[in-house]
Amino acid sequence: GPHVVERIEYDPNRSAHIALLTNQMTGKQSYIIAPHDFPPGSVVRSFRNLSQENNDSSITRIVTAEKGDCMPLKMIPVGTLIHCIGLKPKGPGILCRSAGCSAQLIRTGDTGYAQVRLSSGEIRLIHVDCCATVGTLSNPDHQHRMLGKAGRSRWLGIRPTVRGVAMNACDHPHGGGRGKSKGNRHP
Repeated sequence: GPHVVERIEYDPNRSAHIALLTNQMTGKQSYIIAPHDFPPGSVVRSFRNLSQENNDSSITRIVTAEKGDCMPLKMIPVGTLIHCIGLKPKGPGILCRSAGCSAQLIRTGDTGYAQVRLSSGEIRLIHVDCCATVGTLSNPDHQHRMLGKAGRSRWLGIRPTVRGVAMNACDHPHGGGRGKSKGNRHP
């Protein structure tokens, strides 16, 4: 059913932002990972629980496929950017869940599987009844953030990177010597 976006929130457990949704029929609230350029007041629809016998995918393709809509891959037009892709027909979104990430639906065939090109370039076959959300994810500038100090890198589990020139000769081919000389070994 239709859901209205109440607000976009920060989530410390993931790089993308989350959106608080309110179901227009029941008033229940829930969270989703927010798509990019998704202002409060937007309406999203979920076609996850659409019954199999009374849906015409060609009509649904024309009517829907708006940013934030969650639907099976067989209802999404080819070439659309998608995220939060499930790997099982009734399962949760597994692929493309980090900030600014998206995949592209390449093909939906009669074989029961769709071809999806992931952001890594890998092309995967995914069942056409698996659900995905239309659009790219929020916070695409996450990769450009400045950590500011070495300690913040350590909080994130990133260890220091030591240059070979700063090491001893026994530790690296560039190490040792007096002054700033590199090693005399050729590859």
